[in-house]
Amino acid sequence: MPGDNDAIRLMLGYLCISKEAEASLVRKVEILDRFGLSDSDISKICDCSIQSTRNARLALKKGKHGDKKK
Repeated sequence: MPGDNDAIRLMLGYLCISKEAEASLVRKVEILDRFGLSDSDISKICDCSIQSTRNARLALKKGKHGDKKK
């Protein structure tokens, strides 16, 4: 079924960030971006709006990370 692949991709994406529960959205997008997921898929996995996902990607491009680790 065509919907099975989408469900599997979303489940695997969720599993990839499950240990990053306290991480910022920027960090989660950074992880999920490696898998070529769409803004829509990432927003479903992170439970945020599509615009928030786009903003996080923009922050990554500009080099602004939400994590304050040094």
